[in-house]
Amino acid sequence: MLQVNHVVTCFLESEGKILILLRSDKVGTYRSKWGGVTGFIESTPDSQAHTEIQEETRLQPSDVVLMNTGDPVTIEDKELDRKWVVHPYLFHVKNASKIEIDWEHREMKWVLPEELDSYDTVPGLKEAYLRVRG
Repeated sequence: MLQVNHVVTCFLESEGKILILLRSDKVGTYRSKWGGVTGFIESTPDSQAHTEIQEETRLQPSDVVLMNTGDPVTIEDKELDRKWVVHPYLFHVKNASKIEIDWEHREMKWVLPEELDSYDTVPGLKEAYLRVRG
């Protein structure tokens, strides 16, 4: 039986591009894969989204504007024996130059949404984005 984990994935948007982050070797899963701002839900999904943005980018709630939320995406990863229930969010970033990534990531890039297929991403990233795009 697969372990079920609920996570948030936040897409940060600025000037028509979205931020993707290269996961470091210090994280528990999907090392060296590109993803959004993500974390296990430890409170409500809405609250966790803001917590993860603060932790992973140093942006404060006043630095972002919630644009959309999407229906959760369920991803089964039989290799990890897990089922991920991804709660997707889209935020507009007021000043992208304020972003500072933390230890969970080793690189960041702003990409056009249609470029997501060109990157080795965490499972379900594009599906999650499609749930929140405008």
